Amino acid sequence: MINVLFICLGNICRSPMAEAMFRRLLEEEGIQEQFNVDSAGIGNWHVGLPPHEGTRKILDQKNIAYEGMKARQVDKKDWDEFDYIIAMDEQNMHDLEVIRKEVDGVKVAKLMDYVEKANEENVPDPYFTKNFDYTYQLIDRGCRALLAEIKKERGV
Repeated sequence: MINVLFICLGNICRSPMAEAMFRRLLEEEGIQEQFNVDSAGIGNWHVGLPPHEGTRKILDQKNIAYEGMKARQVDKKDWDEFDYIIAMDEQNMHDLEVIRKEVDGVKVAKLMDYVEKANEENVPDPYFTKNFDYTYQLIDRGCRALLAEIKKERGV
């Protein structure tokens, strides 16, 4: 089982969008049984809430499932469960370092690190920018590149 955790600030916009989109990619390739995918937030402001209305709207437009997803806060135990911890921006990376547990074999990186010639180093937070379409485009590119890298590394 390959375990992937997406991280953003509050776990209602970017990381649940990435979780849902990554799951869709796995289903399209018929390899979903080989993966466990989740998302979490740095902060606890939205714990227990569904994805943001803007995230739900764009996922609905693209016919991508997100039913049952609820925000949660990242925890040190996540380093024991996940092989890939993927942050949406530099601030998330910094915040993860503060709570990080040293575990060999856990890859911690930003999503856009996987995209060659990316226009952005970070996925802007649509909670503040209100641009869910642009966020979707970046996360789509990032998820596709991440999956290609995992397949190459793990021989999936």
